[in-house]
Amino acid sequence: MPEVKNHPETLPKWWKEATVYQIYPASFKDSNNDGWGDMKGIASKLEYLKDLGIDAIWISPFYDSPQDDMGYDIANYEKVWPTYGTNEDCFKVIEKTHEMGMKFITDLVINHCSSEHEWFKESRSSKTNPKRDWFFWKTPKGYDENGAPIPPNNWRSYFGGSAWTFDEHTKEFYLRLFAETQPDLNWENEDCRKAIYESAVGYWLDHGVDGFRIDVGSLYSKVPGLPDAPVVDKGSPWQSSDPYCLNGPRIHEFHQEMNKFIRTRVKDGKEIMTVGEMQRAPDEVKKMYTSAARHEMGELFNFTHTDHGTSPLFRYKLVPASFKSWKLGLAELFTFINGTDSWSTVYLENHDQPRSITRFADDSPKYRVTSGKLLSVLLTALAGTLYVYQGQELGQINFKNWPVEKYEDVEVRNNYAIIKKEHGENSQEMKDFLEGIALISRDHARTPMQWSHEEPNAGFSGPGAKPWFHLNESFRDGINVEDESKDPNSVLSFWKKALKFRKEHKDVAIYGYDFDFIDLDNEKLFSFTKKYGKKTLFAALNFSSENLDFQIPSEGSYKLVFGNYADGNVEDASKTLKPWEGRIYIHDSSSLLQTVKDKIFMRE
Repeated sequence: MPEVKNHPETLPKWWKEATVYQIYPASFKDSNNDGWGDMKGIASKLEYLKDLGIDAIWISPFYDSPQDDMGYDIANYEKVWPTYGTNEDCFKVIEKTHEMGMKFITDLVINHCSSEHEWFKESRSSKTNPKRDWFFWKTPKGYDENGAPIPPNNWRSYFGGSAWTFDEHTKEFYLRLFAETQPDLNWENEDCRKAIYESAVGYWLDHGVDGFRIDVGSLYSKVPGLPDAPVVDKGSPWQSSDPYCLNGPRIHEFHQEMNKFIRTRVKDGKEIMTVGEMQRAPDEVKKMYTSAARHEMGELFNFTHTDHGTSPLFRYKLVPASFKSWKLGLAELFTFINGTDSWSTVYLENHDQPRSITRFADDSPKYRVTSGKLLSVLLTALAGTLYVYQGQELGQINFKNWPVEKYEDVEVRNNYAIIKKEHGENSQEMKDFLEGIALISRDHARTPMQWSHEEPNAGFSGPGAKPWFHLNESFRDGINVEDESKDPNSVLSFWKKALKFRKEHKDVAIYGYDFDFIDLDNEKLFSFTKKYGKKTLFAALNFSSENLDFQIPSEGSYKLVFGNYADGNVEDASKTLKPWEGRIYIHDSSSLLQTVKDKIFMRE
């Protein structure tokens, strides 16, 4: 593929063109009927992923852990959690993945570790321990009228409440932006950074991984002194730490240092993929993170589109938001790379997000399949590395009408306890919270994978096992691999076609640039163009349950090449979209020019 105008770097990279499938190991496939997914279960389903059209798998944390936050609290970076199997089991998955022509990406969780990690145990043991400064320790700001210690500052945990936990042994607080059992590592300490690189990165590079998804990668650099955050939420004593933690003063230095470690450690010119989870970074900062010339990371995840319709003060408070704002938010994923040597991602689901059909489309029995295919068309047409989360390819939807007691997520449980204590069980705050988790709880993504309609465990575990988490009852309604594999009109069958289409048209679908909205203010239509060389892709998608007229751009001769309605006439499609219909057209001026030349030649 030739270089393209607006992109200084030669574009083709395996990780840019890959479709990456995220596996949540606890919920993917249980091989031994203990109710938990495991490495052998993953190995048994690699052929399914290859047949789907997947190029790389990203496995969420599988390391040894107390599992207070589903493995994002790591006690040993160099050991697989025994419930998932052994290190050797993992090495076999890596080997088999490579044998099948796919890549293996692992999760890099190094803003924090588990309070059960030996590093923290040593740090906690005394104020004079050599590893004391590997974490953030502070004396109390004072004591309240009951003699209880007051946290050093007013930072709020992402999981609710104060971001500080008091340690009775040394009478100091430690910082933990997430759960109490997830103390933040102090990246200012060089010895700490070196240990992180060697244990969390080097060990797995030595065992053949092809890349890393960098968890909360914008939080490593805290502002020195850890000052009080500005008071924005006047109804709470705890305030967002983002001004002093996100994209901090040394963050680019840290990522360049880690990237250099990776490039130095890898042999034979192997190219390692790195993708950062980077919250709320402005475009200029995103370009710095992902510029090929700066050597920080290859691409990043942004969250404007997934935060759509939620309060910036509290994730589970739903607020009115327009379809236009969602379209603009989704475009923020990739438009910043135009004319640069940066790259980015395109996605709608992951382990921290609900099911996209429920969130952004229509999960009713009438339109679930059609709108699930529509979202596939949309993702297929957008630039960037494409990520698919397990079950998304089935058209999975949120579970329905679960009581809060059935939720497992530590974030939900912490916030529920806080709201119940501060406002009461029957308060408006609790009502808003329950409405919020019904739509956007992380648990919607974490139910066991539905391999069949077999009772009672949908093929995830054997019939005699009790899965670690409740199943989504949708497996009884045909949302499972077995039933959908037999149905040529299923969401699964359509995803296979969509991924094949994306590869066949990777020039304009994956690498296309100059993204431009058409009729942006339309609250039902998602329509845009993008270019690659002499090709222009035009997409029109109807995000409603009504027929919708649209206009094809007047410049050029556009051919309908892909869509989600089986009865669509490719040669003479109308300019009216059916409910939840999506179409992709391509105009190729080089083909048109060749046709003209052929006609001239024939006349001669």
